[in-house]
Amino acid sequence: MITRRIYRALDARLGTTSIGRTALAKVFPDHWTFMFGEIALYAFMALLLTGTYLTLFFEPSTSETVYDGAYQPLDGSKVSSAFASTVALSFDVRAGLLIRQAHHWAALLFVAAIVVHMLRVFFTGAFRRPRELNWVVGVTMLALALLNGFTGYSMPDDLLSGTGLRIIYSTVLSIPVVGSWIATLAFGGEFPTPETTPRLYISHVLIVPGIFLALISVHLLMIIRQKHSQFPGPGRREHNVVGSRLWPAYAVRSVSLLTGVFAVVFALGGLVQINPVWIYGPFHPAKATSPAQPDWYVAWGDGALRLFPPIEFHVFGHLVPAPFLPAVGVGTVTFLLLYAWPWLERWRTGDKASHQILQRPRESPGRVAVGAYALTFFAVLLVTAADDIIARLTRIPVTGLLRTLQILVLVLPFVVAAVAFFTARALRAGTATSLGELTREDLHAGLSGRSIDRRPDDEPEERIRLWRNPDDTWRWRWYGPGEELSSNEAFLDRQEALDAAKTAFPGVRVEQDEPPEGVVLPPPQHKPGPATKAAAALVWVAMAVLGRRADRRTPSRSEASE
Repeated sequence: MITRRIYRALDARLGTTSIGRTALAKVFPDHWTFMFGEIALYAFMALLLTGTYLTLFFEPSTSETVYDGAYQPLDGSKVSSAFASTVALSFDVRAGLLIRQAHHWAALLFVAAIVVHMLRVFFTGAFRRPRELNWVVGVTMLALALLNGFTGYSMPDDLLSGTGLRIIYSTVLSIPVVGSWIATLAFGGEFPTPETTPRLYISHVLIVPGIFLALISVHLLMIIRQKHSQFPGPGRREHNVVGSRLWPAYAVRSVSLLTGVFAVVFALGGLVQINPVWIYGPFHPAKATSPAQPDWYVAWGDGALRLFPPIEFHVFGHLVPAPFLPAVGVGTVTFLLLYAWPWLERWRTGDKASHQILQRPRESPGRVAVGAYALTFFAVLLVTAADDIIARLTRIPVTGLLRTLQILVLVLPFVVAAVAFFTARALRAGTATSLGELTREDLHAGLSGRSIDRRPDDEPEERIRLWRNPDDTWRWRWYGPGEELSSNEAFLDRQEALDAAKTAFPGVRVEQDEPPEGVVLPPPQHKPGPATKAAAALVWVAMAVLGRRADRRTPSRSEASE
């Protein structure tokens, strides 16, 4: 009763009913690739929750202290407060190691989901007008994710993170003119300094997460305002969205994905060891750890430093040191191209129209080639970051391995880009719907650039029919060339179903009802897929286990009387 009165009071002042109905009726596409953005969002939520717990115990200071804890090899050692608190989190705080490792895995998943999500946006042309600003926001979030991941990885003040900080400090110093100023601002002076860890901490837990929350809000608001893009398919047009409504279908799916992401993150945190700082030991300026590989999302920078030759030159009398081109130049050029890509492609193609329907990658072979080149280039850099480990495992001299990788980084991206370009053009020109269906004729068409003549489409035009269910509810069904699409929900009367059909497909002709003459048509049968059956089986098993545990905990009547 109290809740209902509060709701009515809010509704009378804010109009929450109409806002809620509009929000719950919003339609989202059903394609599985749209889930990558949600995975990134839910990984960010896991980062916030686990990070909040870690801040209660972590001490962002390099002041010397004596470790006195459960890890015997370090007991009585003089270490920094940051390192001591990290080891204490892992061995002395209840669930500390679980939360710390789950936080690290969530960070890796967060960056990976952003990268895969942006690849989907890139290859399908979702960055085109009117979504250029959303692309800019996404690129900014990717840059911030790389920055925040590295600052968090560097805070424990262990030997591995200290080695990485020393590399970053030298890289910043290599920037002509302003490098020393930026290094002083970021690190608090000449590395190592007592101010470095507190500054990393403030950036990691306050500044960057705050910017992230603002950018995520802007990103979601723009999606709501512009509507969601969608892949070509039955009934999908530039002015509508075909899929599931927010409530209940999409909400249930999203909650399931949220629980799945959290389950994976905490399972990895509890079962798979990552970043064991107690093995690396505390940081000391005169020591370095080997092998030393950073997390995968910044390993390309380490690989570039190992791969590029030591080239130094002068610009207007200022020395440009050797680390500048591989460590600063490659990343700067990459992100500048990412920011400018929507406008570069518009300038190249002359396409200034607004697009709600996504492209299949084959429809833009040039874009596919550029993406394949970039992915291959950074993959080689990523492999190069582990050249010492590869040399040890394969017993190949590291100098010979490095020479091979230098050749590969120059040749392999062009080869992969050419193969991707001609494959995409063959798919576009031919009749194949997938790579497995490509024929020799399709490949010849891709190499020559000609299109294969297709039979004229003699399928009937689009139409909508209505039918009545056995329970006197109504549904609509859309028919297109070789395809059909049924409504997700039932309606109480024919007019309501007709209005919904006209809203989903405006301008499409509505034919007679099905079945005619009052014959009842059975509702469409939706058979559950293997994933649905497996999830249902897990739910039943979990309910049975929980039921047995509840029965064991509940005392019998005789026990209760005693």
